[in-house]
Amino acid sequence: MSRKPTRHSGHKAKPVASADDAAPDTAPVAPGNTGAPVEISHPVYAQPYPTDDPTKFSVRHGSDRAAYRSIDALNREHKLKPIPFPLPRGYSDTSPEPVLTLAKVIGDNTITTRLTEAGQIVFHSTGDTGSTRGPETQSLVADKMTADFTEENDADIPQFFFHLGDVIYSFGENQYYYDQFYEPYRDYPAPIIALAGNHDGMVAPGVDVPSLQAYLNNFCQTDFVVTEEAGGLSRTAQIQPGVFFTFDAPFVRFLCLYSNTLEDPGVIASDELGHSQLTYLTAALTRCANENYAGALIIAHHHPAYTAGSKHGWSIDMLAQIDAVCDETGVWPHAVLSAHAHNYQRFTRHHGNTQIPYIICGNGGHGLAKLSKQRGGTALRTPQTIQNFGQNTDKVVLESYDDADYGYLRIIVNSEALTIEYHPASDGAGMKTPDDNVTVNLSDRTAQ
Repeated sequence: MSRKPTRHSGHKAKPVASADDAAPDTAPVAPGNTGAPVEISHPVYAQPYPTDDPTKFSVRHGSDRAAYRSIDALNREHKLKPIPFPLPRGYSDTSPEPVLTLAKVIGDNTITTRLTEAGQIVFHSTGDTGSTRGPETQSLVADKMTADFTEENDADIPQFFFHLGDVIYSFGENQYYYDQFYEPYRDYPAPIIALAGNHDGMVAPGVDVPSLQAYLNNFCQTDFVVTEEAGGLSRTAQIQPGVFFTFDAPFVRFLCLYSNTLEDPGVIASDELGHSQLTYLTAALTRCANENYAGALIIAHHHPAYTAGSKHGWSIDMLAQIDAVCDETGVWPHAVLSAHAHNYQRFTRHHGNTQIPYIICGNGGHGLAKLSKQRGGTALRTPQTIQNFGQNTDKVVLESYDDADYGYLRIIVNSEALTIEYHPASDGAGMKTPDDNVTVNLSDRTAQ
């Protein structure tokens, strides 16, 4: 699919957080011939000029059938376990909360003042993006997100894309980063922050590479560099501390967790993995309590806590561990974001007098998954209670879903409310009306 030339005409406001439009301090070269990472002095996002969508991959993606047959056999024998991961930069027993700020990401300390004056922040989110079959489906979503940068009001321009994991399929291989990440977002003119999904940390049977190697190289650099995987494109690698961290931006704070490499369930802590993420989460929520944090608090992890069907299930133990820390600190999120299920699902969790949206947006470009059908072949009806109040359970209601389209979230936060919009790519780049949305009042934590 080629981008329409008219999309780049007319008024196109820059993001408030935009870096210089200058090209990186490296000359473009063909994919696979870029050499070692090259350090530059500033972050760079989009290419200087928009280009057509590719019609095929530069590196042919081979079949993973043999690898998955081995994985399925290991799963049947219960031999697959979560894989240990490196601790983030800056993590220690006395300082267990690594923090990344939007100001650090864009290299501009004035961003807080400018966004505060604008009165809100807008950003994108989706996951499960790296298509293995070709660029078309991922480009549909990328094109529509990029169209959001054409706005009459500069305050409506997105400031970043928060990726919910599974950037690269099927095993996070570095050779596919050009086709599945850098090329699809070559025109996206803002930073991309990314969780690690299970496929980003998986290692194919018989392959001797460290788990998460390519993810860490492209999202957890210490300085602004152009990596070999970028294939000569302009985007610099991200400077995240590691696979778990806090991301602070005006009006919003993300607590980012790594739910590891199993298909199901998500795992953030165990005797084998250790409990560093629970230590981190306790420190992060305690800081929120001590600061009396007034912004929107979002917890994000790749595997969802709840699902209403498709091939992926609930992560019950992970949810219980997170709940225990929230109970201990007295701080609960305003919303929880995840992916993994390859569709869009929105739940409301009724916790006491509050409502917490739990949202899955895993239809960013890689393979849609249909939700299970009710008897008689009819689609699931919403709203639908999937868990009721009990002695140790909250009521959870499936409010809305989309298992037929690729899409993304557009999220708006101001001093009073968090609004999460869902936009299917099939509506086209010119359509800006969401198909679903929810707004959370930040003070009383009610959702509507």
